[in-house]
Amino acid sequence: MAGVEQIEVESGEAGMRLDRWFKVHYPGLGFVQLQKLLRSGQVRVDGGRAKADTRVQPGQLIRVPPLAVDHKGGGPTTMRTIRNQGDAEVLAQMLIHEDDKVFVFNKPAGLAVQGGSGVTRHVDDMLEAWRNKKGEKPRLVHRLDRDTSGVLVVARTRLAAMKLAEAFRARETKKIYWALVKGAPKKAEGRISSWLVREPTPDGDRVRVAKHGEAGADHAVSNYRVVEQAGTVLTWLEMEPYTGRTHQLRVHAASIGCPIIGDPKYFEADQNWELPGGIQNRLHLHARRIVIPHPDGGTVDVTAELPPHMQQSWNLLGFDEAAAEAGS
Repeated sequence: MAGVEQIEVESGEAGMRLDRWFKVHYPGLGFVQLQKLLRSGQVRVDGGRAKADTRVQPGQLIRVPPLAVDHKGGGPTTMRTIRNQGDAEVLAQMLIHEDDKVFVFNKPAGLAVQGGSGVTRHVDDMLEAWRNKKGEKPRLVHRLDRDTSGVLVVARTRLAAMKLAEAFRARETKKIYWALVKGAPKKAEGRISSWLVREPTPDGDRVRVAKHGEAGADHAVSNYRVVEQAGTVLTWLEMEPYTGRTHQLRVHAASIGCPIIGDPKYFEADQNWELPGGIQNRLHLHARRIVIPHPDGGTVDVTAELPPHMQQSWNLLGFDEAAAEAGS
């Protein structure tokens, strides 16, 4: 256990919540313990009192009192950092909410949630590292596509998993996604309703809009609204799925002529269209926010920061994240 430390916030940690900063640097420090340190003023930012949701900026000094846990260091979670770290440490870096019954992670793009063909590491397997003292492994209650980043809810107990899973089935959750798409929809906001069918291909399952009455099709409904546009070339869409079908938002965006940038399965463009310079050809779909009934009452309302490749695109295009909140 070291004495009081003054740790400088690094450039890659800009805008990170203070509680998440502690999870990255001190993964062994519990949420309740951190709250006590904040309330008593033992943790400070640039000499001033701070709260768990304080956003830190590069160059600021964080006062850290003596702690009975190791300092790990690190920065925002990306696939690059994940490859060389243990499961428990990666989970700690991804963690953005924790209470007695629920974990919420900000899953990086490229990390699978469950096993499958060609998958060597996935969240479900990594959760083995966080079994509790009773031997219970945290349980997944929903999924995200491998290349979709953002909020992933995990139950800490069997009973919590049952209640959370029921909330998803009963559609009592609010899920907000951010997407960068090609072109612009004809309407500034709308509802997409169609039947989707899943079919195997040599490159894995693909989903398409089904023909009327086609066997095996599932009804899918999504709402969308335009947040900002970069001319007529690119649009920032806020999307909210009412149903939860495989690849639903990706197929629905493509179905209105606005495929999601970097989508390897559903992005089609004419030969004259080019991806603007500086924007990475990676899936620009992020599970931004979730609101779900808490197993013990009340709600869990969590927002996840954009992954680095989308943050880079937002910066290049001059998109202001506050614009989405203003229109909600």
